Amino acid sequence: MLVDLNTPLRDLVGDKTAKAFDAKLGLRTAEDLLRHYPRRYASRGELTDLASLREGEEVTVLARVQRAAARSFKNRRGNLLEVTVTDGTGVLRVTFFGKRNQQWLADKLQGRVGLFSGTVDTYQGTRQLVHPDYVLLDDGHDVEPDMEAMSYAGEIIPIYPAAAKLETWKIQKAVGAVLNVLGELPDPLPDWARLRRDLVPLSQAFRLIHEPVADGDPGRARKRLRYDEAFALQVILAQRRAVTEGLPAIPRRAGTGGLLAEFDRRLPFELTEGQRQVSDEIAADLAKDHPMHRLLQGEVGSGKTVVALRAMLAVVDAGGQAALLAPTEVLAQQHHRSITGMLGDLAERGLLGGAEHGTRVALLTGSQPTAVRRQQLLDIVSGDAGIVIGTHALIQDKVDFHDLGLVVVDEQHRFGVEQRDALRAKARTPPHLLVMTATPIPRTVAMTVFGDLDVSTLSELPLGRAPITSHVVPAGDKPHFLDRAWQRIREEVAAGRQAFVVTPRIGDDEGTEESIGEDVALDLLDDDAPGASMRRQPLAVLEVAALLREGPLADLRVEVLHGRLPSDEKDEVMRRFVNGEADVLVATTVIEVGVDVPNATVMVVMDAERFGVSQLHQLRGRIGRGSAPGLCLLVTDAEEGSPSRERLDAVAATVDGFELSRLDLQSRREGDVLGASQSGRRSSLQLLEVIKHEHVIEQAREDAANLVADDPMLERYPALRARVVALLADDRADYLEKA
Repeated sequence: MLVDLNTPLRDLVGDKTAKAFDAKLGLRTAEDLLRHYPRRYASRGELTDLASLREGEEVTVLARVQRAAARSFKNRRGNLLEVTVTDGTGVLRVTFFGKRNQQWLADKLQGRVGLFSGTVDTYQGTRQLVHPDYVLLDDGHDVEPDMEAMSYAGEIIPIYPAAAKLETWKIQKAVGAVLNVLGELPDPLPDWARLRRDLVPLSQAFRLIHEPVADGDPGRARKRLRYDEAFALQVILAQRRAVTEGLPAIPRRAGTGGLLAEFDRRLPFELTEGQRQVSDEIAADLAKDHPMHRLLQGEVGSGKTVVALRAMLAVVDAGGQAALLAPTEVLAQQHHRSITGMLGDLAERGLLGGAEHGTRVALLTGSQPTAVRRQQLLDIVSGDAGIVIGTHALIQDKVDFHDLGLVVVDEQHRFGVEQRDALRAKARTPPHLLVMTATPIPRTVAMTVFGDLDVSTLSELPLGRAPITSHVVPAGDKPHFLDRAWQRIREEVAAGRQAFVVTPRIGDDEGTEESIGEDVALDLLDDDAPGASMRRQPLAVLEVAALLREGPLADLRVEVLHGRLPSDEKDEVMRRFVNGEADVLVATTVIEVGVDVPNATVMVVMDAERFGVSQLHQLRGRIGRGSAPGLCLLVTDAEEGSPSRERLDAVAATVDGFELSRLDLQSRREGDVLGASQSGRRSSLQLLEVIKHEHVIEQAREDAANLVADDPMLERYPALRARVVALLADDRADYLEKA
């Protein structure tokens, strides 16, 4: 009986095996299994490069047994079989434990070639696999029970992403069973697109990728299946763009001689060419009768806030309101100070001394006193506040707008789609949307390349910005380097400057989370400490601040800032630091975005390996905002050559946020551009990599745009429609509707 892609695996491989596929790999249907592609291919004549193996990796290696010897334990019952396998240059230890003499297995393995599957670890400096599953591939009199699986493999052997007790040859056997009973598949890719791009049919692609005969077969299959991923997503995004363009929106044009014109007249600096160009793009969008959906990305310090403020003032000029959604209270308060400072009396309409053609700027956070909050809510619902700045508090049911015309989301990756949608739902008609980010996280880059958002880019920094130098401080190997870091802070403070020290944790007030002990903290603060490389809790603000006050920065004014301080206390700490009443601010990532202190020139990030690339770049952006050069020191005990250390070295090597976002994308991939993100859901992108395959995406976007323009509901393409429906299952449909 022939089956289709929706057939449950239990009908094909039995209940027990199907449960293993579901539990270990999340595979439930024939299509799930067929889209679980081989990670790589081995040839019977080519052994695995053993030098490429990394500790902790689940691997399947093709290698020749160089030596096999069994011996008994001296002090307990049982036997140990030690096997050495080789690729001709490197070696890997393979260890088996048993209750009986294993000499028979040693004799059987000697000189043989096989696949060995297990987790790589290290013992006495040598990489090893402990009690791996295996299958022998060369001619031998003894055949392993799983050798039957290899009947599906020719000279080219697919190696699958596997799991414990679900080895690559078991996956291969199951794939073969599915292919043997699979009927002819309806192809979701239209014939005209397949022929135009020189792609094989879907049924052929599945066979070529799982059962290749010639060396070029996997490449032909990947080309087709990769294009499928790009094309299906581009169809979805093309449909979404068509829906967005069909929604009604109120055009918001700034009037001549209004608030925006007066703001521009008072600006104490010239806008950069980039700021003027992006402002024109946004103004053109705001003037349309369908909602703007634009991403504004720019380097840290490139002037995004001024561009966004000009857009908000244009909407206020047109009689509407603009809301700026910030991820933290510190950032919301910073935006409020910055915007009211730039507007001056233009932000005080109706107040004594306020400008006649101005507006009011409301601030709404979760920890405001009741009386203050009540007045802010009245200003918002009456329309007296043309600009509203706030945190998640803006999303609450009690917040009503008079006429919300523009939503600005700062650092959009800090918000869920539901939160953004909840704010937009407070408008009478769909509002315009402006999303800002300084260092696009992988999904932002992916969505950008896929064309989901109209993109404006600020690539130049305003004149007068100082350069920033970054260095990795290997505190574990060279603790005296850290002593020099504290000395550099003292030198900058002596010159009238200020410094940030950032740690991953708050400390004692983190509830059940254990705080690090002083002895461990001293490992990184004391240049004679021997234990910097020991496993420990991340350093915390409270402990580090106390140690700095008592030790290397004893005579400096050291303040503390973190997210659990009361709102008024956080605001007061930032006010003192901004006004130069404190020398050093020890903080968590609460200062990651938006904090603007031009006099701060040094940033020391403790346990820097515990932060992401985007976080580090954002943190670094808090310095070098004035005319004095900035110095960023990334303190770590990560070993040289480790992935963590390589990531830090890359951050230190460039201040180009867009280059760093590409690095982040290459290392973490783009997640699921339809919204699964880091939720553990199986990604819809398996072969397609945004950075490597931009040309494929561009081709797919062109084909998808033509198809959707001709047949928006895909009525003439039922197989493609079914594929789109499958991708939009569960919460993905909500994501696309709301995003």
